[in-house]
This record gives sequence, structure tokens and C-alpha cells, in this order.
Amino acid sequence: MAFKIIASQCTNCTACEAECPNLAISEKGGTFIIDPEKCTECIGHFDSPQCEAVCPVDDTCVIDQNFPRYQAAQ
Repeated sequence: MAFKIIASQCTNCTACEAECPNLAISEKGGTFIIDPEKCTECIGHFDSPQCEAVCPVDDTCVIDQNFPRYQAAQ
């Protein structure tokens, strides 16, 4: 599943943007968003999602249940 950023909790610290190996995080309208088409949950890059790991606000980068779990290409 892709991750998403809870806009109302985002402090615009920019910590997550630089850590995303897929360039899935960008700023839009004064907050950061995660493109679910690019988000791989950091599978193949890191042991855990980096946006969640570096975010200074707990429960701001969370799983987006609206998207299926990422499957690496075979």
C-alpha cells in the first residue's frame, strides 16, 4: 500500500522529501503529498518506509488503505 501524508499534521519541515528513493513526495498547496503511483513503501531500498521514519510528527505518514500493497515487478 502506498503511504500518504495527513495534511493537517504536516509541518512542512521537508524531512521526508529528500529521503524518498522514488521521488514520490512533493510540495503542493503548502503541504507535502505522496504520489501513490510512485510510492513503493521503500521496498527494495530500505527496511522501512523512510517518510514515516524521519517525520517528526507521529502518525503523519500513514498507510493509504485506498491503494493495494506494492508488488515489485517480476
